[in-house]
Formats: sequence, C-alpha cells, structure tokens
Amino acid sequence: MTLLVTGSAGHLGEALMRELRAAGRDAVGIDIKPSAFTDHVGSIVDRDFVRRCMRGVRAVVHAATLHKPHVATHPHQEFIDTNVTGTLALLEEAVANGVQSFVFTSTTSTFGAALTPAPGEPAAWIDEDVVPIPKNIYGVTKLSAEQLCELFYRKRRLPVLVLRTSRFFPEPDDSIDVRNGFSTANAQANELLYRRVDIEDAVSAHLLAIDRAKDIGFGRYIISATTPFEPSDLPELRRDAATVVARRFPEAAALYASRGWRLFPHIDRVYVNARAREALGWKPRYDFARALDALRSGADFRSPLAEAVGSKGYHAQVFEQGPYPVAS
Repeated sequence: MTLLVTGSAGHLGEALMRELRAAGRDAVGIDIKPSAFTDHVGSIVDRDFVRRCMRGVRAVVHAATLHKPHVATHPHQEFIDTNVTGTLALLEEAVANGVQSFVFTSTTSTFGAALTPAPGEPAAWIDEDVVPIPKNIYGVTKLSAEQLCELFYRKRRLPVLVLRTSRFFPEPDDSIDVRNGFSTANAQANELLYRRVDIEDAVSAHLLAIDRAKDIGFGRYIISATTPFEPSDLPELRRDAATVVARRFPEAAALYASRGWRLFPHIDRVYVNARAREALGWKPRYDFARALDALRSGADFRSPLAEAVGSKGYHAQVFEQGPYPVAS
C-alpha cells in the first residue's frame, strides 16, 4: 500500500518518512521544499501537482501546514490557501483515486481561548469534548480543515482521522519569559506533564491512525504525552504546580536540582489523551516519568527519532527578538 506524506521536509513529515522507509513501506513524500525525504517538490495548493502525486496512493498523512510561527509573517490569505484550500485539494483527489484512509495532522491550538481559564479558575481539563475557540488565523484554518475532513467522511465516506497534536518541535519557546527563565530542555521536560508529545510517539499515533481509519470512519483525538494529573489536581495546578508534581514524583525536586532546573510554578491546562489510547491502541512511551529516568541516568529524555530529525526552524531569516516573531 503506497502512503503519501505531505510536509515531508518538516519535523513530523520527515519523522514519518524516516520510520516508513526504515520499515520498508512504500511511502512518497511531498513538500514545497526539497529534502532527503521529499520525493516530489510542489505545493498542495497546485491541484495538478496533487493529482499527479495521488496516483496509486491508498493512504494519506496530511502534515503540511502553515504553523503558528507564521502568523506574524504570512498574510491570512496564505493560511487559507495552504491550510484550507490545500486540504480540500487533497481530500477531493483522495476520493477520486480511491484512497482508503486519510489522516489529518491538526493541532491543540484549535482550542485557542478555551485553553486559558479566567483568573482564579482551576486549570482546564482539555479533552475532545472541549469546544474550540480559535484565537488566530492558524487555529481558524486548522479547525476549518478539520471540518472539511468530517464533511468528506459524511458525504463521500472517506475514512478520516484528525489528530490534534500538542507540541513536539525542539525549537525554543516563543515566550520571552519562558526563554529567559528556563533552558529549552528544562521547559520541554516540564511540558511533558501537560502539553508536549515526543515526535516518536506522534509518529506512532499517525501510523496507528492509518490502520484504524477504515474501522473508525471519522474521529478526532488529542495526541499528547500521558499526563500524570487527575481532575482533582486542577485547582492546585493553577496555584502551585510544583506541589502537585512533588506529590506524584517525590524524587523530581532532587533530580531537577542536580541539573539546575525548575518546575513551572503554574499550569493552566492539561491535555488528555485517553481517547486516542483507547481508540487507536496507542501506547505513548515518552512522558514525564521517563524524563525523570533519563535525568537519573544522565541520558537525553528525547527519543532517538527526535534527535535525528533535529531543529528545522520555521523561517529562512533570523529574528532578533526570538526564534520567531509573535503576532500581537
């Protein structure tokens, strides 16, 4: 079965192509940028290009997108062109070519304003029942693309699974306060508690989704490391996250101190992956407990795949104010 991977020069696309090639599976990578994992260079907005690349394909993983870091540098129309029109082209050509399963990489950013509770409120428990409130063009267009995917399942019977992935990029945080207060490794280890997934686990979820799509039909799933927290922790997480972590992981303080690391003082949301684990049979391996094990042994808490893919950035230029500009 030939698989088509869009965005093959990006973090997730490259990771998928690496794993598929290593497994000897027939995979074709497409991207607007040439790379060692890109078989055809072109845009998903170009319908003729999409049609040519879709021939003989039986499964699609659509990871190509304009991301949040592009909000400050790209016009809204480009987000609509790539994230919405490009997705429509892929869906229509998938149906025309008899594709059997379609996996769309979405983002927890679609939840938008729903992720941040009002002052004094507990941290938000984010599962698939939370209603998205997109707060920028990235979230709006990703949610619109999700809705197109659902429409193509209902009207054209194309099996589609939407995976709302949390953070897996290795680049420094866009927040200057986080960058100034925490090393990148420290911040990203902290995020495994509530808002990060290792790219190896993200890949495994996508590969399982390819196999499960025909049986499920349509579904949306949050893809994030398994949180150690429970709903009863939410009020205290917002006030004093370190105390909650200390109860769950008594050894964390000493292990962090050995590296000069700190926990975040407050956590405002917790991503819940229970439905993805149940529906897909997904077993994410990289979580906060594993990160502590890595600190104990002196190893890197990231997966070998994350290290192999490395940092790519989102722009050709370098910005003085941070890894990328942030739209107000």
